Amino acid sequence: MLKFNTRDKKPKIWNVAVLAAVTCIAVVIMANREPVNLKAVVTTICIAYALAIIFLVNALIKQIQYNPYSYNTIYYAGFALFGLVGLFGQISLFGWMKDMPFEGKEGVLSLLSTLLDSAFSFMVITAPFILIFSIGLCVSNIQLIRHEGKRFVNILGIILSFLLVGGEAVIILSNYYVSGSVGQVMVRNTVNNILAAFYIYFECMLIGTIIANLIVIFHKPEFDKDALIILGCGIRKDGTPTPLLTGRIERALKFYREQIEKTGKAPVLIPSGGQGPNEVISESDSMKAYLLEQGIPEEHILQEDQSESTYENMLFSKRKMEEEGVTGNVAFATTNYHVFRSGLMARRVKMRAVGMGAKTKWYFWPNAAVREFVGILTDHRLKQALILGGMVLFYAASTILLYTVGFGL
Repeated sequence: MLKFNTRDKKPKIWNVAVLAAVTCIAVVIMANREPVNLKAVVTTICIAYALAIIFLVNALIKQIQYNPYSYNTIYYAGFALFGLVGLFGQISLFGWMKDMPFEGKEGVLSLLSTLLDSAFSFMVITAPFILIFSIGLCVSNIQLIRHEGKRFVNILGIILSFLLVGGEAVIILSNYYVSGSVGQVMVRNTVNNILAAFYIYFECMLIGTIIANLIVIFHKPEFDKDALIILGCGIRKDGTPTPLLTGRIERALKFYREQIEKTGKAPVLIPSGGQGPNEVISESDSMKAYLLEQGIPEEHILQEDQSESTYENMLFSKRKMEEEGVTGNVAFATTNYHVFRSGLMARRVKMRAVGMGAKTKWYFWPNAAVREFVGILTDHRLKQALILGGMVLFYAASTILLYTVGFGL
């Protein structure tokens, strides 16, 4: 099992950018030679895809060892999968060339067309996953509505399901029903490829987020912790913890007791959460009372009762630790769907903490995970805009180039 926080340097993927540039130059040079050796071009692109996948997987492993709670974890996982689909598409060209050997200009255009089809190939290959995922979201949301009522936040999963399935169906079907002049077809296909670029970007983000969440959820923190933060999430009207918050406390208590049993070292428990407008006491006070009832010594509890968000949970808990001289290894307990994003917040305040997730009801988890995914999409807008913009530019420019060179437009 990969260990978290064992590297001090963040992995770089300049090798992927250099590889892409070198590959483009090599393909352009080979495509302008007469006669064009299409097999050599395809082989070059296959090798480039394979190397890119290796670089991304290697970066993913190093990123997990450096900091698994990072957008890079999402990008490396999602786009490594996309690269794998692209590699299969190029390999399939060899089969086509046996039956219909392409040469010269026709071969180059066929190659460019195949590269453009990588977006649609990815959508088609991942369609079963998207369908199953969407059905699961709808079923869980229906159960959530039955148990907790009709609220907008309880139908987010259904909305996302329709967007995923509907968007994929519209883009794929529109790609097969194109008519009109060559210029009209070019415009239509350019628009379709831009939409496909948007779709596969968010699909890669979704798949990457699922992978990143699974990595951190199934990780078992080592029993060497000096502090254990418990993230608040709301209390009952009488001031007692809700079932969701109780799950987080119990997860922390389980780790606390196991560490004492195995090492004899008791971590400081930090119940973190302020008092909401409709709460009779702070979430921290509610958790402390619960911990005391479970026999935890008061000197093992350090309260943080001012935070109003996950970011403040981490920031104010870190400040409390510094004030009280608590140093060393830190872990945090939250609900399973919330572990990855909580880790993002911990790193944002420059705290290396590892998470552990408490289980929740099966119908609650998917919709909550969707909310977390939406929250992740709202962060790092510049980085996301650069990556998405690069993908859109590539597919749009390549489509225009294909029709310009192929049909003399």
